Amino acid sequence: MPGARQDRGLDRLAGALQTFLGQDRFTHLLACILTLTDRLGKLTYKKLEEVAGEDSADLLLLSFQWKLLLPTRSSRGTLEWGDAMLLLQPGETYKMPSVIRCLVEEARQTGHWEADKAIVAALRALGEPELEKMPELVQKLGEESRNYVINAVQIDKVCRELGLENRVDSIIAELKGSGILSPKVGSLTEVIREGSPLYELNPSLFPGQPS
Repeated sequence: MPGARQDRGLDRLAGALQTFLGQDRFTHLLACILTLTDRLGKLTYKKLEEVAGEDSADLLLLSFQWKLLLPTRSSRGTLEWGDAMLLLQPGETYKMPSVIRCLVEEARQTGHWEADKAIVAALRALGEPELEKMPELVQKLGEESRNYVINAVQIDKVCRELGLENRVDSIIAELKGSGILSPKVGSLTEVIREGSPLYELNPSLFPGQPS
């Protein structure tokens, strides 16, 4: 029965989300929202309110905190997470980064939050030629990061460790395009202190790692 299969998929996704959200009261509702967004390609404010009702604001904040859903509206017309305008009002739309879409689809089938598989699937779609190195690269970036923030020097270091030193710029572009990381919008002082551009990693890819 299609309905039963749908329910099992939601239950499996909700269980996978619990691996990093714990027994959050929004877990099953979030699974519904992510499944709907995957099916429709984007989530409108109207659909969010139809499903979540009075919990819409809390659910959206939780989704954005973990970079599961991102607003399509930006303060500067960029795709950077720091420029995203998180508004809860008619006319707004929200989307899933491609790596999250891969995570959601896998979790609906298996009940597991498989970051490595999602990384490979998302980067395969972008034509990445060295897919076997990508899960380790992202894991190493997570280990190098502080509060999921990493600088360009650290990215270059990890790429060199994996023999990817000639492809740093293209790899950063792929990681951005798949939703694995985003340029960090911060103060000039912060960038000067670090001595290089800063990037935010998607925390949903590191559910077991402390921030």
